Amino acid sequence: MTLAHLDRLLTNLCRLKGEQEWVEFKENNEAPEMIGETISALANGACLRHQPFAYFVWGVNDDTHDVVGTSFNPAGSKKGGELLEHWLVRMLTPRLDLRFHTFEHNGKPVVILEIPATLHTPVQWSGTEYIRVGSLNKPLKAYPEKERELWQILRAISFEQGMAKVELDADEVLHLLDYPSYFEMTGQPLPSDKQGILAKLVADKLVTDGVQGWGVSNLGAILFARNLDDFGPLGRKALRIIKYSGKNKVAGGREWPDRKGYAVGFEAAMAYINTLLPLSEEIGQALRRVVRSYPELAIRELVANALIHQDFTIPGTGPTVELFDDRIEITNAGQPLVDTLRMMDEPPRSRNETLAALMRRMNICEERGSGIDKVVHNVELYQLPAPSFVLKQQGMVVTLYSRMALKDMSKDDRIRACYQHACLKYVSNEALTNTSLRQRFDISEGNSAQASRLIAEAVEAGLIKPADADNKSRKLSKYLPFWA
Repeated sequence: MTLAHLDRLLTNLCRLKGEQEWVEFKENNEAPEMIGETISALANGACLRHQPFAYFVWGVNDDTHDVVGTSFNPAGSKKGGELLEHWLVRMLTPRLDLRFHTFEHNGKPVVILEIPATLHTPVQWSGTEYIRVGSLNKPLKAYPEKERELWQILRAISFEQGMAKVELDADEVLHLLDYPSYFEMTGQPLPSDKQGILAKLVADKLVTDGVQGWGVSNLGAILFARNLDDFGPLGRKALRIIKYSGKNKVAGGREWPDRKGYAVGFEAAMAYINTLLPLSEEIGQALRRVVRSYPELAIRELVANALIHQDFTIPGTGPTVELFDDRIEITNAGQPLVDTLRMMDEPPRSRNETLAALMRRMNICEERGSGIDKVVHNVELYQLPAPSFVLKQQGMVVTLYSRMALKDMSKDDRIRACYQHACLKYVSNEALTNTSLRQRFDISEGNSAQASRLIAEAVEAGLIKPADADNKSRKLSKYLPFWA
């Protein structure tokens, strides 16, 4: 934090009136146990008051908020031979990213301890959770109403509400975010002044304005960052697109260099993927046309889903699109909130609701639960093998396969295609039949027995069932998904 940022922060904190549950002023009190208890209380209090940080300030009179200076020097302070900062972090649960800032304000030494608000569980000091009551630290357990309120807030905290970068000035915010694209994509006119632009960004919770200056929320950064690497750990969440030579990763591959936020980089990402897709030529009765080997709409839906439904709390991983000679794999972190067998009929659910709602406003996704329906429909139009949805330990991989003859498909491939076809028919108020399945696999009318064998495999696997158990004619029978 620069000296200008520290001066502005100190000025804003000193202007606060009355007792605050997330700010404490001291002159010279540096008792380690007192500091530890106060950190716990302030971190919990910041969460209660929806503040991204709490502040412990030395060198300011607690009554008048006048800057008087301090003799406290955290860099030289120890507890039992251990550096004070290390000891404080070790005694806190969960451990916090504490930051001491020592500087001079009008020639008077000041220390500000920056404390992140708790995000998942109340912060404990030496096994006890504290809260501010007036100017005192009190055990949280002694105030059950505050404890209940704190837990309600913690359960409701989402990734989007977190802060990607704080302690900025207005110009820095506008430099970091591609705000013209925000206005264009949301169909709003671009305001003529800086204040108007920032007001709109605040209204959509993309940026904040508080005592610590301007800040960019995780929502603002992940969607509209000019470069996600400017936002520390969020850089790992940038969409990766990798094209490999062959059917595995042995030969290495080339990677998309763009590091933009999801919204501002989405169309460029789709265009880049399309340039990597192999082409095929279709010959009609009078015309020839060149088409992609994979349906573009299916890829678009699956990439959008990977961005929106990922679990941002899993560190060190981000959404990835990998293109091989025979398939495309789209990976996102986190287990889906809907069973993979029920993605075509269950109502949509997203763990990132604010992100999903804003991307719907920008027509990147629909948020109507029809995305997988479109994927399966377009895959069938292209006569491709059915896409697979495979759960990993900390994520999900969706695979689109290149064209493959029915005779070359495995039994699992055939059963999966038959089941997805039944689901697609059911959500269209229809049913799978021998005829519809022959059309799906391009099986000739004279080979209806082959379609009947495919249906029998899916029935045996327990994924489809006869609509009418009394109908003995396989050719005329109708079939439904197992859950219908």
